[in-house]
Amino acid sequence: MKPPIHGLFLAELEAFCKEQGQPAFRAKQIWDWLYVKRISSADEMKNLPAPFRARLAETFSFQCLEKLETKGDPGETQKLLFKLADGELIETVIIPALRRQNNTVCISSQVGCRFGCAFCASGQKGVIRNLSAGEIVGQVLEVAKILGGRPDNVVFMGIGEPFDNYDEVLRAIRILNHPDGLRIGARRITISTCGVVPGIQRFAEEKLQVELSVSLHAPDAETRSRIMPVNESWPMEELLDACRVYTEKTKRIITFEYTLIKNLNDSPEQARQLVKLLKKFPCRVNLIPLSPVEEFAGERPQPEAMKIFLEILEKTGINTTFRDSKGSALKAACGQLRVRRL
Repeated sequence: MKPPIHGLFLAELEAFCKEQGQPAFRAKQIWDWLYVKRISSADEMKNLPAPFRARLAETFSFQCLEKLETKGDPGETQKLLFKLADGELIETVIIPALRRQNNTVCISSQVGCRFGCAFCASGQKGVIRNLSAGEIVGQVLEVAKILGGRPDNVVFMGIGEPFDNYDEVLRAIRILNHPDGLRIGARRITISTCGVVPGIQRFAEEKLQVELSVSLHAPDAETRSRIMPVNESWPMEELLDACRVYTEKTKRIITFEYTLIKNLNDSPEQARQLVKLLKKFPCRVNLIPLSPVEEFAGERPQPEAMKIFLEILEKTGINTTFRDSKGSALKAACGQLRVRRL
């Protein structure tokens, strides 16, 4: 299979142009066609010589994703099903924020996930393969076609663990953030990890303004291990120490994701335990009621229980938000995206 052209840095395009006997400025012309005009084939690059356009088409793929299905109406949450060049399928979600009149795209970084969180459909069949940077960028470009313009925010919260595909995810972020391309601001990009400590440690050295979100989902190791096997590889104490070091090095605040599950992690005592864990360093907490997944028997808590949990955190000064995931009816909410087969 031909590599996706959208996985190349500008400098790599310049090197390719030089190899083909083309002047360096051709690379910037290609970049503009890809990310400003957002064309779908080499033949559309009319200011490039025809033989060079043919060479580009022979060497690279310009369409590494095929949209098979769209669920949801324009202007509301939509779930997209894409087929990759090798036939594997991934899901991507467009999430509008009507009050702010902007759009977020939730993208996948892997086909499947190896970490197998109990309440997440994405990892029920394990991991099949990593996505390339071009396939990651391709999702954003396909969404831009649907929206008629680039999305405002990009979140790596779809299928897969971003830090399990670290190099390709970071490459994609740098392409999305490039000032002469899509120009999606670093602070409008979020990486969400289930708690891969080496990834957090490495990310702390990147000197990027990208947001970091960590899935915690329990205030104690025993409960967390029940629902998140990753806790056996990198225990909570080690995870929180890595998070503390991250905030010290980067001066950035981590958001902790906490899915509320009835009679499992939603008691007032567990809220107080969570406060003790997180008061050691600046952070945010994002509370999310459980979205149903066929393989998990848990339920979302009653509204009063969630309100009490939220109030306990807020009263201690922890910046806490409550997010009722959009798209549950489409199976597009947090934890509901999954690997599918034709």
